[in-house]
Amino acid sequence: MPEKNTVAAGDRAYEDVKARILTSELAGGDLISEGEVADRLNISRTPVREAFLRLQAEGFMKLYPKRGAMITPIARSEARDVIDARNVLETHAVRQATTSAERTERLVAELRDNLQLQKDRIADRNLGGYALADAEFHAAIIRAGDNALIAQFYSTLYDRQVRMARSSIPTDLIAGDVVGEHAALVDAIEARDGDRFDALLATHLQKIHEVLIR
Repeated sequence: MPEKNTVAAGDRAYEDVKARILTSELAGGDLISEGEVADRLNISRTPVREAFLRLQAEGFMKLYPKRGAMITPIARSEARDVIDARNVLETHAVRQATTSAERTERLVAELRDNLQLQKDRIADRNLGGYALADAEFHAAIIRAGDNALIAQFYSTLYDRQVRMARSSIPTDLIAGDVVGEHAALVDAIEARDGDRFDALLATHLQKIHEVLIR
């Protein structure tokens, strides 16, 4: 049975490398070694190897014996699948949330707070933090649909959504454009206009997809 400190070190290595992948500090095609991570975190290579195996199982990297690992690029098919799923789930959630004026008001208030956070992250030029706020914006919409099974399924997309958000926003200028699109989505929700939201979301997601497949 692994020692507790080894398990903890493995978790640290896993979280560290995964965070760097999701925020595009480590981009698709980049190479990374066990030794590099071990030195960075001041731990042995054994827990790093365990972390790499977990990340490979999740599809974030491919291991090459004695050479390290390569970060797996976002596949075109994966990008399309995630975006299609998000479109279906988010449009359904908004239809459900806007059946009640009270639920709509709560959602709009939460989303406007999130919009300010997105703007703050962009002002700080923290695009990794912006990507997290972007993913949380869309997750809030799903939660407002009040369907536990849909929310659970959507959570399985979260890591990929964060990575795709960061990969599709290479500059703070483009991020600012996306915040404008998010604001338009909130306006449609506030107006309880499901058709308008559907059209805006489809355009928003299509733009993301086009950037990812370039």
